[in-house]
Parts: sequence; structure tokens; C-alpha cells
Amino acid sequence: MSKQAFVILMGGELTPTDRLAGHLRGARVIAADGGMRHAKALGLSPELWVGDFDSTTQAQIDEWPDIARQPYPAAKNETDGEIATAEAVARGARRLVFAGALGGERSDHAFMHLLYAVKLAEDGLDVLLTSGEEEAYPLLPGTCDIDLPKGSLFSVLGLETLAGLSITGARYPLTDFHLPFGSSRTISNVAEGTVRFTLSSGRAIVLARPYDLSGA
Repeated sequence: MSKQAFVILMGGELTPTDRLAGHLRGARVIAADGGMRHAKALGLSPELWVGDFDSTTQAQIDEWPDIARQPYPAAKNETDGEIATAEAVARGARRLVFAGALGGERSDHAFMHLLYAVKLAEDGLDVLLTSGEEEAYPLLPGTCDIDLPKGSLFSVLGLETLAGLSITGARYPLTDFHLPFGSSRTISNVAEGTVRFTLSSGRAIVLARPYDLSGA
């Protein structure tokens, strides 16, 4: 990774995969509360563990006695993931991989992670959210290339009306397309390799399933 990369371990679902291992390679690691449960399976030793620790057992704390912990009260204004992100940015992060940020029992948290990712991208950070089997990328005005396995599924979820959306490198390409807010037109496309997205205005999330070849 050419940019200073940090992995933020989150409390959602996470499956170790080869793609996930590639995203983690060479990155520094910060755990957000219950996200620490993924560290052993991924072979990671975070440099910092933050949060209110309401999702962490004493056994987990005892298992990692040498990891620096930064506790916060449960009554706080930010999520544990946002606190971990602030710590990463303060340490020079330019690329953020949120591992375990998708799925899980809390749909509100998972949706907030998607919105927060877009905000961070607007601030100039390179952001990826992943469960190992599913990946999410913020899509803002400009051009974005995402390298996906041939035949894998992806969708574009507009957070508002999208103007000038072009998609190449996919089974169903688009050129200068106007996507109304709430439209399902860009759900379930199929990658032919690296997919290029160009957008004139609006904000969206590209949700990809690299191991799902059901559309092939």
C-alpha cells in the first residue's frame, strides 16, 4: 500500500478471505471495542484498542494484556468506530479499511458506517468497508476504478440523485446516465474485471460481492 493505511477492526461479521488479507497487508491496526474479537483469526495485533468496552468480555481483555487500551464512557457522542478512526487519522492515516463494518445485528450501525465512509471520502481519505465476502466503496464525483473478479456481482446504491453516471468494464455498461434517487436500475451488475465508474454529481456506495459469481 502506497498510502499510510490503517485497518479499523469493527464488531460486525467478518470472514477471512484472500482479498481481505490483501487489504490488510502492510497496514497498521486499531480495534474498536468488540472488533478485537477478529484480531486472532486475522493474525493481527492492534497497536490500540478503543471504545466503551460494552461489547468486550473480561476474558477478551485478559487475552490481550499488552495492547494499549483507551476506554471511553458509554454515554458519549461518537461511536467506537468513529473514535478509532479519529485515532488513525491523528496517526497519519490516508487509507482506511473498516473490517467488520458490514452486516451484524445492528442495522443502524452498519448503515451509519456507509454514510460515514462517504463523509471520510469527501475529506480526501481512501476508504473501504469489508466483511471479507462483501465490500463497499464510496462513490463521489470524478472517476473511480475498482478491481473485481470477472463474473462477480456489484451494485451502485445512490444516496441521492446521480447525474452523469458512466460504468465501463461491466456486463451492463452505462454512459452519462441520470439515476433518480431510489431507483433500482443499478442493482446486480456483473464485473468483467476492473470496473470504472465516472460520476458528475451526487453521492453513492458501490457494494461489491467479489466471491459471488451467481451472475456469471
